[in-house]
Amino acid sequence: MTLALLVAAMLVVGGLLKLGWIADLLSTPILTGFLAGIALHIMASQLPDVLGIEPRHGNIFNQTAGIAAGIAQTNPWSVALGGGVLALSLLTEWLNPRVPGALIGVLMATLVVLVFGLEGRGVAVLGVLPSGLPTPTLPSWSFESLRELVPLAMIIALVVMMQTATVSRSFAEPGSPIDVNRDYIGVGVANLGAALLGSFPVNASPPRTAVMREAGGTSQVGVLAAAVLVLALALGGGALLRHVPQAALAGVLLFVAIRIVRGGVIVTVARQAPNEFGLILLTTVAVVALPIPTGVAIGIGLSLIYGVWITTHTRVNEFLNLPGTTVWWPEHADARGQSVAGVRVLGFPAPLLFANAETFKRGMMAAIDAQGADAPSLVVLEGGGIADVDYTAAQAMREVIEDCQTRKIEFAIARLQSVRARHALDRFGVLELLGRDHLFPSVAEAIAHRKGGVVLAS
Repeated sequence: MTLALLVAAMLVVGGLLKLGWIADLLSTPILTGFLAGIALHIMASQLPDVLGIEPRHGNIFNQTAGIAAGIAQTNPWSVALGGGVLALSLLTEWLNPRVPGALIGVLMATLVVLVFGLEGRGVAVLGVLPSGLPTPTLPSWSFESLRELVPLAMIIALVVMMQTATVSRSFAEPGSPIDVNRDYIGVGVANLGAALLGSFPVNASPPRTAVMREAGGTSQVGVLAAAVLVLALALGGGALLRHVPQAALAGVLLFVAIRIVRGGVIVTVARQAPNEFGLILLTTVAVVALPIPTGVAIGIGLSLIYGVWITTHTRVNEFLNLPGTTVWWPEHADARGQSVAGVRVLGFPAPLLFANAETFKRGMMAAIDAQGADAPSLVVLEGGGIADVDYTAAQAMREVIEDCQTRKIEFAIARLQSVRARHALDRFGVLELLGRDHLFPSVAEAIAHRKGGVVLAS
C-alpha cells in the first residue's frame, strides 16, 4: 500500500512537471514494434484457453512451450467457441464496425454452453466471481520502510511513465491531441485509489486499452460504463458470468491482437525505410523476449541511437546561386546553380552537437581545401539548418574559423535563423572570434560586404 502511494505521488508530480516529453522519444517504428510485440503476448496467453488446454505461466517462451506440449489434448468445443467469436468479431468489424460483434459472440457462446451442457465436455467457464468491496485502509509506514521503498517506487514510476506514454501514443485517434501529462496524473490518481484499497501499484494496460479502442470507445463515457459494470458485478452480480466460456473471451482478445498489428505500416516501412524496419523488428523481439517495460525502454534506446546515427551522418553541402536571383541552394541535379569566384558557400543541415562536431569540422576543412592552391577568399556558412549548437560543436566551429583566419580567408555566417543557435554562439565566444559584423541575414549580403565585394543580381 505504501509503495502504491509513493508511485501515485511520483506520477502526479511527473504530470505537473510536464514530463510527458517522454512520449516524444517514441517514433512510429518503435510504436509499431511495441504493438506487434503486445499482440504476440496476447496470442501466447490466450491460445491455451481457445484450445482448451492447461496454460503454463511465466514468460512467453514458457507459454509457447506449454501450448506445444498440450496441443494433443485440444478440446474441439473450446476451439469452436473461441474460433467462432473471433470469426464473428472479424466479420462484423468488416461489415459495420459499430455492430458489437465481440459482445454478440460472447453471448451466443454462453448460450451454446448452456444448451449443450458443454461444461461437462471439458469447456472451461469463468464460474462464480467473488463479490464484495474492499475496505478502505490507510497505509502504515515508517522512515525505515520509506528508505527501502522510495528507490523501488522511482523505478516503478519510470516504468509506468514509459508504458503510459507508449499506450497513449499507440491507441490515440489519428490527428487527435495527446496529453501524456494528463495521463500521468490520471494513472497517479488511480494508484492513490489502489493504495487506499490495499492494492499493488497499477499501470496502463495495453490489452484493455486495445479492447476499449476496438469497441469504439473514444471518450471517458466508455471507461465509466465499464467501471459501473465492474462495480455492479462486484456487488453481487458475479454469478451472472458463471457460464461464460473462457474460450469466448480468449477469442475476443485474439481479435484485438490481430487488429492492433499495423500490418500496412510494417509493409510500407519495410519498402521505404529498411533501417527503420529493423527498428520495428528489434523492438518486437525486445517486447516479446523481455518484460514489456524493459522492451519499451530498449525500443526508446534504439530510437535515440538511430536519431544520433542520422545526426552523425549529416554532411557539409555546397550551396550554389540560382541564376538571376539572390537565392543560394544546395547543389543537386534539379537545381542548376553557379558559384562566385573566390567564394565557397557551405551548409550543414542539422543541429551542431557533440555527435557530429568532428564530421562538421572535417567536412568544412575538406570543402575549403577542395580547390587546392586556388583557395577561396571568402567562406560563408549558410546556417539555415542549424537549430542549435552545443559546447563541443562550438569548439569545432572555432577551429574552422581560426584556420581560415590563419590562412587570410574571410569567414562569415549567413541565415542563422535559430535564436537558440545564435545565443549559443554568443555564449561560447564564437561570435566574438568571428566578429559580429560577419553575421548576415543572407548569403548575398555576406558576399556583397566582403573585401572588394561582389553584388549579385536580384
